[in-house]
Amino acid sequence: MSKQTPIRRTTVPQIAARKGGEPIVSLTSYHAHTAAIVDKYADFILVGDSLGMVMHGMESTVGVSLDLMIMHGKAVVRGTQKALVVVDMPFGTYEESPAVAFRNAAKIMKETGCGAVKLEGGKRMAETIRFLTERGIPVMAHIGLTPQSSHVMGGFKTQGRNEDTWAIHEADAAEVSEAGAFAIVLEGMVEPLAAKITKQVPIPTIGIGASADCDGQILVLEDMLGLNEWTPKFVKVYGDLGPAIERAVGEYAEDVKSRSFPSDDEVYR
Repeated sequence: MSKQTPIRRTTVPQIAARKGGEPIVSLTSYHAHTAAIVDKYADFILVGDSLGMVMHGMESTVGVSLDLMIMHGKAVVRGTQKALVVVDMPFGTYEESPAVAFRNAAKIMKETGCGAVKLEGGKRMAETIRFLTERGIPVMAHIGLTPQSSHVMGGFKTQGRNEDTWAIHEADAAEVSEAGAFAIVLEGMVEPLAAKITKQVPIPTIGIGASADCDGQILVLEDMLGLNEWTPKFVKVYGDLGPAIERAVGEYAEDVKSRSFPSDDEVYR
């Protein structure tokens, strides 16, 4: 019998080594079925706390709990074989202190089997990122528009429109990179600033509503599939899933009402 070569997951060092190379492909996923599909194409899959809004109808990501992230993280890991799985640390699980962040990050990694965690914040989170990475927790950083801080930021606003603020974001990127993050998500950031940061830092940048010059891109899966009623302006919609599901459900309802189903003989024959 021929021996099958086991499929190996993409690792954190492999993602880090893609700086300036072939663009990194990423999407979010929250459950095993879609994760298995995305796994065929993505270098890493993010179990984002956006699941609070996308799957659970929350108004923001602030209400997402650690247990909820772990539940969805487990499902995504079970549904995948190839992609690196990164799980978001939800609001309130890492800001208090590096020690609290380590305890919660370790719980996520132990219980889900994921390969890394992601947390929001630049310079203010550098100490925590260093603490985690020195203790074996790979960290993906996230700067620019940080949804968990949307209440402080006054909503979901594009960052860097005023060039006088660029130095703040550049410093954030430099600090998290120096602290040991293996990649940085740049969200909701004007294109010239995101492109500039990408050139400045030695680790990959992952854009979402940022620059095509980033080292990779990520989108919320449901956004790019056209499943949500509202989609951010920066998203290219590749599917028409929402209307397709509605049509299918409508046809099913009509079949139920008209009793248009196969007979028992046809089903079990």
